[in-house]
Amino acid sequence: MLNLYSFAELFHFSQFVLSGDDMRLNRRTKAATVLSITLAFCAPLMAQANAPATQAQIDALKQSISNAQMAGDNAWMLMSAALVLMMTGPGLALFYGGLVRKKNILATMMQSFAMMGIVTVIWAVIGYSLAFAHGNWFIGGFDHIFLKGVSLTPNPDYAPTIPEQTYMVYQLMFAIITPALITGAFAERMKFSAMAVFLGLWSIVIYSPMAHMVWGVGGLLNTTGGKLPCFDFAGGTVVHVTSGVSALVTALYLGKRLGYPKTAMPPHSLVLSFIGACMLWVGWFGFNAGSALNAGPLATSAFINTHFAAAAAAISWTLAEWLHNKQPTALGAISGAVAGLVAITPASGFVQPMSALAIGFIGGAVCFLMVFKVKNWFGYDDSLDAFGVHGAGGTIGALLTAIFATKAINAVYGEGKATGVIDGNWHQLLNQSGGVAIAWLISLVGTPILLFLVDKTIGLRVSAQDEQIGLDQSQHGESGYEYETP
Repeated sequence: MLNLYSFAELFHFSQFVLSGDDMRLNRRTKAATVLSITLAFCAPLMAQANAPATQAQIDALKQSISNAQMAGDNAWMLMSAALVLMMTGPGLALFYGGLVRKKNILATMMQSFAMMGIVTVIWAVIGYSLAFAHGNWFIGGFDHIFLKGVSLTPNPDYAPTIPEQTYMVYQLMFAIITPALITGAFAERMKFSAMAVFLGLWSIVIYSPMAHMVWGVGGLLNTTGGKLPCFDFAGGTVVHVTSGVSALVTALYLGKRLGYPKTAMPPHSLVLSFIGACMLWVGWFGFNAGSALNAGPLATSAFINTHFAAAAAAISWTLAEWLHNKQPTALGAISGAVAGLVAITPASGFVQPMSALAIGFIGGAVCFLMVFKVKNWFGYDDSLDAFGVHGAGGTIGALLTAIFATKAINAVYGEGKATGVIDGNWHQLLNQSGGVAIAWLISLVGTPILLFLVDKTIGLRVSAQDEQIGLDQSQHGESGYEYETP
């Protein structure tokens, strides 16, 4: 068996022969000598190379390739999970925290942080099982309760090239941020205890069933076998429509903040909100591109679409605000970017880059109208525009997905078969409308029931005195800013 040492010896001996001064050896003789030596050394290796590969060698090669793919995909998915968690804390916490008055900043940020703890425990105990275990068309079963059977080997039902625990923890990050989005609607007026119970129950009663219907095996809206296949690559209906509509219901149930809308309640720190929005933008790459569940070309497509839509929506909202208020604002720009990220979420793995620009531009304009016009028309107090951005943006994004989805990016129905309207599949628009309607319905029915139960047991809203003091002091006994130092 040849080794590196043998090749080195052959090389040095050949050099010696070719450069020798012995007059008895002409150049032709030298060359023949080197060739003979080389053949003598290489004959065993050539024989080995020409021998047929054994089945064991083939199996070992396949396993090595599989291990390499799993390592690459797993690294990307773990990074994506971290990016999505960053969207909640610090991203959403800073974004929402800067938009409230300074007496409520810690309480607002604490609501996002609390979801990181509460939903994690719920997900481990029962949430993941209800969302992704085998069940019926509406809800999963109890096969994975307490994460039973969720191992370090892949689950081919969902992601064949990453451990199921990676898939589980990635989906956990979605389950964390979704109820956290709702807190923007009731900012500055709900008790911390009520928030914790309400959103904990919400993650079980509303989020898990919706996740199962769209992404779970046997789910009604699942694109692989569901009776009403609905395109939702990264959570347009599961995350944004459910949280946005539930946010509106919660704002209406609680009523307006004291003094709203007569008392001015401007954001106390747009700098914090600006930083939070930028973190959301970066984290969203894990949110959308990670939903490819591998590090392949589809992740690249979703990554590009995410960025393009956010940029287009930031411009769209800014232009609309410039025309409406005669000035472009930083708050408008970052709100537009978030609106674009919301709108592209369901479409990110189904559309081409130019379509992503269109979806972002439309999404930014629609969400601007919801915040500046519709909200004023109806007079509801959606404190931080959770419905105006996530409810409206998620709805329009899901519908536009049906129009722009193409088999050139994701042939979800099989090679050569039309995907969306742009391919000639008009029926998909009906499917998307059905998925959106179901997301609205489960939120409109389930949310008020949960609010009523919590309200009648421990109470939802802080007292008028506590609201005037601020939730930082009344709920947590601390302040976000200490101006007097000893």
